[in-house]
Amino acid sequence: QVQLVESGGGLVQAGGSLRLSCAASGRTFSSYAMGWFRQAPGKERDIVAAITWNGGRTYYADSVKGRFTISRDNAKNTVYLQMNSLKPEEAAVYYCAAGLVGSRLLYRDRDYDYWGQGTQVTVSS
Repeated sequence: QVQLVESGGGLVQAGGSLRLSCAASGRTFSSYAMGWFRQAPGKERDIVAAITWNGGRTYYADSVKGRFTISRDNAKNTVYLQMNSLKPEEAAVYYCAAGLVGSRLLYRDRDYDYWGQGTQVTVSS
C-alpha cells in the first residue's frame, strides 16, 4: 500500500511557475513508476508527465513539453513537477499517481494503482 500526498499548488499569474511535490509513504516507492495528471472542471483527467522508477525515462504531454519537468528523489520518497510559463487553461486539480510496473512509462490513468488527493492549481490571466 502506498499513500500519496500532493502539495505546492496555489494561485499563480499566467507566465509564472509552480513546483508540485508528491510525498509517498512506504519503503517501496523507488520501485514504482510515477505520473502527474490534471483534471479541470467538466473535463477528463489527462496525463501531464510520467517517470520510470529510477528516473531514467520520462514522458510529457505535447502541451507541456519544454515547460514542465518531472523528477523524483527516491531517497526522499518524493516526485516533483516543475511547471513554468503556466497558462490560464492549465488551471486544474493536479494529481500524482503510482504504478506497480516501475520500469515502464505509464500513460493511462487505469495503469496506475495509487492516487493522491490532488492539489489545486489556479492560473490567473
